[in-house]
Amino acid sequence: MYRLKYGEGVEAVHEAMPQAASEALTFALGAACHDPIGTTQPYGEDDGVVRMLVTEQAFAVLLIGHTLKTITVLQINYLG
Repeated sequence: MYRLKYGEGVEAVHEAMPQAASEALTFALGAACHDPIGTTQPYGEDDGVVRMLVTEQAFAVLLIGHTLKTITVLQINYLG
């Protein structure tokens, strides 16, 4: 299982989202901690490191640290 981390200022974006959108993203991030490649999509070139997590109302750019088993949320965009 991977450990979730937030980049600077990103957690505040997640917390500011409407409750339903925030919960959906939280569940998706939890699933990514169990299977970071299977639950995400490539972001640009598929290097297995920078990935994108898409929900109905948001997407997040993730940095997958395979060696230390971490997922860093670099950016969250709320789509409304």
